[in-house]
Amino acid sequence: MTSHAFSQVDVFTTGPGLGNPLAVVAAAADLTDAQMQRFANWTNLSETTFLLPPFQEGADYRVRIFTPGSELPFAGHPTLGSAHVWLENGGVPKTAGVVVQECGAGLVAVKHDGGRLAFAAPPRRRTGPLPEENVAKICAALGIERSTVLRHQWADNGPQWQALQLTDARAVLDVEPDYAALAPFGVGLVGAGPPGDDADFEVRALMGFEPVPAEDPATGSLNAALAQWLIAEGHAPQRYTVRQGTRLGRNARIEVAAEGQDIWIGGEVRTVIRGTAEL
Repeated sequence: MTSHAFSQVDVFTTGPGLGNPLAVVAAAADLTDAQMQRFANWTNLSETTFLLPPFQEGADYRVRIFTPGSELPFAGHPTLGSAHVWLENGGVPKTAGVVVQECGAGLVAVKHDGGRLAFAAPPRRRTGPLPEENVAKICAALGIERSTVLRHQWADNGPQWQALQLTDARAVLDVEPDYAALAPFGVGLVGAGPPGDDADFEVRALMGFEPVPAEDPATGSLNAALAQWLIAEGHAPQRYTVRQGTRLGRNARIEVAAEGQDIWIGGEVRTVIRGTAEL
């Protein structure tokens, strides 16, 4: 058994307990795959990450990202939370102001400016409209009419999201998903907010897959893929703000900005718990 620095952070938060929690284990090179997976299962958070020395030239650190049941090649809030902990534990990036994270999906740049971090959206692995049979199944599982869907798209950048833009934010918030009927899909819903609202879009991430079907309070991967789709097709401005987690009693904010060929997904990260993990 060995001791490891451990942090639990709140990602995309607007205040204590209002974002998405993440567990981070530092200096984890001595841990086996089985130990990582077992600890991630024990924390019972949507993701737990482990910080390791990088393999690729140009990377500042490497991260492995585990759900309670499996490993992910990439995920958004674990990327920001891991970079925050790496910096807080004394990490110094090779390039000032930009941390380069190595993960299963490759190298991901993370800008840091004070307390706010933003990652560059990785390429989507699959794009284009969904099969109509998928849309029909999703609508049935969500209890909505097909006419409520303005447009749809694959949003697969590691997590295999399928995205629907609904008529407005109210339509997104009114959805009552039947998770058993939704399985095995992971569905992202987005709808424009009303004029004068403090967020341009409302987003919900509904996970019909393992380990337990649930709604995610703040989802970087989904918002990255949504931004690539909506901005490219002219359905969203070059910069906008997303609110997520409303139905869960959270109040997360995700800041989206298109800069040249890159789309940056950012937000606040705060450390809530510091200590050691005996593994």
